[in-house]
Amino acid sequence: MKIQRAEKALLAIGLTLLAIWGAARFHRTVASRAAITHFQAENTANPASNSSVTFDSISSTKVDFRLWSVKRIEAYEDSLAKKTDLPLAILRIPKIDLEVPVFNDTDDLTLNRGVGRILGTAQIARPGNLGIAGHRDGFFRGLKDIEIGDTIELEYFGGEDRYVVSQIQIVLPTDTHVLDATPVPTLTLVTCFPFYYVGSAPKRYIVTASIEDSSKRNPRASKVSITTGKNTNNKEKTK
Repeated sequence: MKIQRAEKALLAIGLTLLAIWGAARFHRTVASRAAITHFQAENTANPASNSSVTFDSISSTKVDFRLWSVKRIEAYEDSLAKKTDLPLAILRIPKIDLEVPVFNDTDDLTLNRGVGRILGTAQIARPGNLGIAGHRDGFFRGLKDIEIGDTIELEYFGGEDRYVVSQIQIVLPTDTHVLDATPVPTLTLVTCFPFYYVGSAPKRYIVTASIEDSSKRNPRASKVSITTGKNTNNKEKTK
């Protein structure tokens, strides 16, 4: 009798456990399907929110986040409300599908918002070596795929310059000679290296490009800030 009671008890326990397992499996299946349905509904109703490409209304450029770090995307979105001045120019590199506003200076807010002209280098649309810096985990991450011979375009109020990449090098931060003045119009892009380094990157990735064509429509554009019309020399004199 005791053995039969034990068997019945074990059987009851087994059936109970089996019922619990079945109920859990059913609930998981239903919940999974509901989650998928909800996601599909949200994606259909608001496809733009799931896109890796957005549009910058101020500079009229597209911003592609596919190569960006999460931290840099957050910094960019935060900068939109803090930096609303118009850019000096628009930098385009067709090879890597880059289109980015160029601002004056390389402070943190500026480089979160776009790329920045390095103070002390040539003014936009004027002779010399124009240095432009950008973050390696943001706008300038695509530079890792650029090659000698690729075209770089710089559009500004009054004209457009087209450059061809002539040299790519990796240097130390102290190797500032890459920004030395040049007798002919030159464009030097600067970002940190390695591109996916954790922490402060120890080196700099330098892309040098020589001018190939210049189409200037306004001779006064070389003396003023491209979009605001304000002189940009005062800030550099005070530094």
